[in-house]
Amino acid sequence: MAIDLAVLPDDVTTLRRMIGELATALDSERVRAQAEIDRLRQIVRALQRGRFGPRSERLDDGQLQLGLEDLDADIARFEASALPGHDRTNRASPSPADRVALPDHLPRAEMTVDIAPAACPCCGGAVHEIGETISEMLDYVPARLRVLRIRRPKYGCRTCGTIHQAPAPERPIAKGLASPALLAHVLVSKYCDHLPLYRQSQIFARQGVEIDRSTLANWVGGACWWLEPLQARLAEHIFASQKLFADDTPIPVLDPGRGRTKTGRLWVYARDDRPWNGPDPPAAIYLYSPDRKAERPAAHLAKFKGVAQVDGYPGFEQLSTDIRLAACWAHARRKFYEVHQATASPIAAEALRRIAELYAIETTIRGQTAVARQSVRQARSLPLVGAMKLWLEAQLAHIPPRGSLADAIRYALTRWDALCRFLDDGRIELDNNTVERAIRPIALGRKNHLFAGSDGGAARWATVASLLATAKLNDVEPFAYLSDLLERMSNGHSASQLDELLPWNWARLNAAA
Repeated sequence: MAIDLAVLPDDVTTLRRMIGELATALDSERVRAQAEIDRLRQIVRALQRGRFGPRSERLDDGQLQLGLEDLDADIARFEASALPGHDRTNRASPSPADRVALPDHLPRAEMTVDIAPAACPCCGGAVHEIGETISEMLDYVPARLRVLRIRRPKYGCRTCGTIHQAPAPERPIAKGLASPALLAHVLVSKYCDHLPLYRQSQIFARQGVEIDRSTLANWVGGACWWLEPLQARLAEHIFASQKLFADDTPIPVLDPGRGRTKTGRLWVYARDDRPWNGPDPPAAIYLYSPDRKAERPAAHLAKFKGVAQVDGYPGFEQLSTDIRLAACWAHARRKFYEVHQATASPIAAEALRRIAELYAIETTIRGQTAVARQSVRQARSLPLVGAMKLWLEAQLAHIPPRGSLADAIRYALTRWDALCRFLDDGRIELDNNTVERAIRPIALGRKNHLFAGSDGGAARWATVASLLATAKLNDVEPFAYLSDLLERMSNGHSASQLDELLPWNWARLNAAA
């Protein structure tokens, strides 16, 4: 209800009626806005509940986040409109749980907001400062390109005529214009933020710097040449462990001879001892191959001895006898979930309930030592697993042998020994989700890059992805890490000291400095 302040009536009764109508309208608007906020929040909670299983059990992560962004924006819009005018500034402060803590390492810029007069606006008396109120807002300074000018003074000797000058610093790209920091920015934008090179070229052009996509591609190739030895050392570290996760994911690769793309594979190997308080830092490595032959993981794991937690890919079953395979309960569960979604089978529902009991036990022991985890599993999980096998065998005898439910039961029973491996070793997880999480950035990259331009491009993707994934697992900021790596390696960092550049050692090295 709009009121023209210039033509307000003088009659008190009329004014009271108008104010009453305005208050009623505002209350009605608040009720409507709050109802809409509650509805949107309910939708958000419903979407967030679908977090248990990957792939078929929930929306694609990227699509889910897009939907949540719009819903959160709708909620904010209704909250902003619920309190008109100055009432917005008088709303209750957010709770400490909702308030974002601004990191101490960020630079602070001071802005003083002072009263205009030097005298009290009420009585005209002199005022003196008795304190201050300080609040903070998070600001943004847009990234900008700059030219780094390198001056090298020349000195001449009057006695012998010799000219002296400091040698030029090594450039990461021979005769190239890119500094280590710019190369790191391009790599992180492409492989971490999934921004293709042609889009980066357009962004540079908006700042008045024309950098062709092919030039950026040359920079990526040159930068990866420096990083390849570190990827190899990272692989040695991962394969020296006694427990790792393994999986693979397809990536399209351009095949110019046929005028289309072919399907290559990125093999992903990860180690993460944090669930059982292990001593070694987490890490992930990606290795490219043009096909999915069983000889690929066999070659990668030739020197590995220990437990490999894998999915149902038959090629893993041909690995060395020094490798014990642990199967993934999430994959076994997914088979029953798909059957239950399609047919509402009570047998599939019961299988899901029994598997959920195992996951509930795992929740209570996460973060405990391997010995403690094994003890709890022997006491609580072992009876459940034994009963489940007998129940599955009994159900299989009474259902059609060619149905999807029978296939799901056979999938679990044929891998039963590998599924039960976690009972005897507290270091083993219930599922292979650690490496599944490492694959998600590759899936996002596929949607943005569409395909790798060549086998070499796919191998470079694997190189950078290995370092970025491991950096993020160790809470290392990717840009700072890659920038420093390229700076050090182009300036002659010793190949015998690569270990100190691995993300967890690099973090300690920089923290000490």
